[in-house]
Amino acid sequence: MPESIYKVFSHLIPPERLHESDEVLDINSVDETEDLFYRPNLVAEPISTEEVSALIAKAYEHDIPVTAAGARTGLSGGALSVKGGLALSLRRMNEIIAIDEVNHQAIVQPGVITEVLQNAAEDKGLFYAVDPASKGTCTIGGNLAENSGGPRAVKYGVTKDWVLNLEVVLANGKVIETGANTLKNSTGYNLTGLIVGSEGTLGIITKATLKLLPLPEFHALILVPFKSADKACSAVSDVFRAGIMPSAMEFMERDAMVLTQKFTENFELDLKEEFEAYLLIEVDAFDQNALMPQCEKMLPVLEKHECGDILFANSSVEQDKLWFLRRRMGEAVKAESIYKEEDTVVPRGCLPKLIKEVKRIGDEFGFRSICYGHAGDGNLHINILKDQMDCEKWNNEIPVAISKLFKSVVRMGGTLSGEHGIGLVQSSYMAIACSEVHLSAMKAVKKALDPKGILNPSKIFPMD
Repeated sequence: MPESIYKVFSHLIPPERLHESDEVLDINSVDETEDLFYRPNLVAEPISTEEVSALIAKAYEHDIPVTAAGARTGLSGGALSVKGGLALSLRRMNEIIAIDEVNHQAIVQPGVITEVLQNAAEDKGLFYAVDPASKGTCTIGGNLAENSGGPRAVKYGVTKDWVLNLEVVLANGKVIETGANTLKNSTGYNLTGLIVGSEGTLGIITKATLKLLPLPEFHALILVPFKSADKACSAVSDVFRAGIMPSAMEFMERDAMVLTQKFTENFELDLKEEFEAYLLIEVDAFDQNALMPQCEKMLPVLEKHECGDILFANSSVEQDKLWFLRRRMGEAVKAESIYKEEDTVVPRGCLPKLIKEVKRIGDEFGFRSICYGHAGDGNLHINILKDQMDCEKWNNEIPVAISKLFKSVVRMGGTLSGEHGIGLVQSSYMAIACSEVHLSAMKAVKKALDPKGILNPSKIFPMD
């Protein structure tokens, strides 16, 4: 790496958007992953594809690592500059270029905040359904990099299901479009699908064409208590087997609810001690009259699993309060203790088995876990808390416990990450989910598109 990388890039963008101060470097040394800290040598804030291309081409020429980032809300360390070098902040590339009401498409830059796009689409009677918990701060670029999901993925899919075309800057600075702004495209390899979820290791996304749908304006939301987590998880697959398609179905342990109430200082909801877990279930429709039949169809299924009194959120205010509680759980856990969050996903019928295995491993290794997540698609966020555990055990034994957990998940037909990506913190476990042949194929793709290995190095695969 050159002695002064500032000089390498200083002629490419104005100095007010090129930073080497301690303050800016420190801000760009962290994301929301645990307590990790990796400092870049320089932060650049481009405002156009042309500037990104020039910066990447120069980095390629000088073998300088480049890590793209935006809001830094990730939970796998994907935006951390593990090898130093250039942190490419795309936060200024935040324009909604167009919302095409005729073809139901949006063309956006990567720095657009997800909720801003949702609201802009809604203003035109359209719907962008990708709905991460951090939608008010996370960006489209980050969602694309991690193939983000969220509560409504159960009905509407994850980020990959909403992408038509991407503009991408490759490792050598050259620019390509990966697809076309059409609903069907069988012209060559599916490079769009390859880039989505690649965590900035294959190219830098500078523009995206996304699908939109007509807006389902009406929602019903219920909170269902259960005396055991097992019964709550068992109810999940039965709801779908009864022919019901919720727009969201969230699982929350009581401990997660209690922590979030404490964190938000909002105790309006009475959490009775007899209930160990809750399901938050949403249905949507284009007609108000279509909501209640869906709820009524669910009731006997839920009652079969010995649920308690069901809370119906009858107004948008009540619904917002319940969603606020669910969306703040990650922050609440982080405020409670140093923690490791595992983003496991299994076939939803295996959720009862997964939650039992989590608690069994916790008992074996002596850690407390707090679980919540997107039960409708089998995605459980498992938070392992350090609490008062000594550092030696935390650093040496907990990785063994996580390895055992992942092996159990894979045996259930699941995998390591549903929506947070592999990034840095899960890279050492990749061989549990992927065969040597599978890993070799992925590494060959990386080598072909990034022959010098400058794009987000030491992510997805174990650190070299």
